[in-house]
Amino acid sequence: MPLTTNIFKTYKIPILLTVTTLIFYWAFAYRLIRTDYIKLISLYTALFFLFYKLMQILRHNENALTYLAFGCRAVFILALPNLSQDFYRFIWDGRLILEGYNPYLNTVDFFMKQAEFPITEALELRKGMGELNASHFSNYPPLNQLCFAIAALFSSKSILGSVVVLRLIIIAADLGTLYFGKKILLKLQKPTYLIFWYVLNPFIIIELTGNLHFEGVMIFFLIWSLYLLLNQKWMCAAVVFSLSISVKLMPLLFLPLFFQWFLKGNFEKKHHTLESSNNPENQRTSRSKNIVKLLCFYSIIGLCTILLFLPFYNSQFISNYATTVALWFQKFEFNASLYYIARTIGYTCRGYNEIAFIGKAIAILVFAVVMGMALFRKNKTSVQLITAMLFALSFYYFTATTVHPWYVATLLILSVFTKYKFPLVWSFVIILSYLAYVNVNQSDKSENLWVISLEYLVVYSVFIWEVFLKTNKKPAI
Repeated sequence: MPLTTNIFKTYKIPILLTVTTLIFYWAFAYRLIRTDYIKLISLYTALFFLFYKLMQILRHNENALTYLAFGCRAVFILALPNLSQDFYRFIWDGRLILEGYNPYLNTVDFFMKQAEFPITEALELRKGMGELNASHFSNYPPLNQLCFAIAALFSSKSILGSVVVLRLIIIAADLGTLYFGKKILLKLQKPTYLIFWYVLNPFIIIELTGNLHFEGVMIFFLIWSLYLLLNQKWMCAAVVFSLSISVKLMPLLFLPLFFQWFLKGNFEKKHHTLESSNNPENQRTSRSKNIVKLLCFYSIIGLCTILLFLPFYNSQFISNYATTVALWFQKFEFNASLYYIARTIGYTCRGYNEIAFIGKAIAILVFAVVMGMALFRKNKTSVQLITAMLFALSFYYFTATTVHPWYVATLLILSVFTKYKFPLVWSFVIILSYLAYVNVNQSDKSENLWVISLEYLVVYSVFIWEVFLKTNKKPAI
């Protein structure tokens, strides 16, 4: 008893903060309705404050941070996601695969209109996912579909059972991200506790573990691939990078940025003498070999990605998938920033929404900017490469027509390895996007642009300060 008392006295504050954190996560998981906006913001703000304080107090006790991070995730195990309906479609696709159907060939509403119920709980799943999801073809890449099929394999008759399996997969991926993230930080000679700005972040715990978004699995493969690349294992890195693409397509954006990193020969162990490295002939030979290896790196990624898509291949799949992906540029709008400015200009000049034109222009602009960064920005060191990835993805999200909250997870993990903290700030204010449809006139279903403006005012202010105005280079906690 005295020992217990002494432990409590010594660690009283972190124990109290931890217990409070777990209680708040329980309330978030089991006692929160999405439309209860005051409770949503209050709980999220409180959890973020507790997270920050625990990081300050326990940053030198990484074991405690690890137990806490995954203890918080365990709270959500038996909870149905309360901020997203996407998981209903995940379960639908997985059960379709288990029944022998190709999930890319038909919409959910196709089966409903035919009065066909190919899977267990079909009506419940259709009702849960909503009209938007049910009316479009599946856009989830093959490895993501494999996760859905695993959930169906272990629980084909219970929605909650499927949710538990999906959640365990995401938690396992977060554990892998923690493992390889710490190794990358060691490689970059940075403190390993920095990885907990991602792993312990309430945004990550709620959006990935809580709401079952598979950015966490994509991030695991991305970080694993970067770790392999930083350790000169570029062929293995290419295979793992293709796995990341096969969970979410977003890593395709990063491919051009490897150009200078390969050209510099960062994947080679340095055995050359100063004299040989300054020899023009040796430089040309080395440059040619590096270009060949870069092309091989891209080829391995392309081949592995194609092989993963191959089981679902037919001509209708290509058409359906291309159509669905195009919707993100030409139809869907949510939580955008610069795009909304362009849309307003379009309304003023033409009198109607020109999303089809603006969406295509944004895609071309993002491609041009990323290629410019690949060719002209210094991306030769590991930190420069990861920073370029951070900026490229930031530019894409700043201009995109749709920025769902969970998209910020990739920015957050990349920022861990750099000096920039604006993604950390964004991971806090992104909760405002859930208030986007709060309007004085409840019949108005359009987004409240004042709320969106407040979110991006904070994000852009921190971004501009860090990137263009900040002079103090001392790293923050």
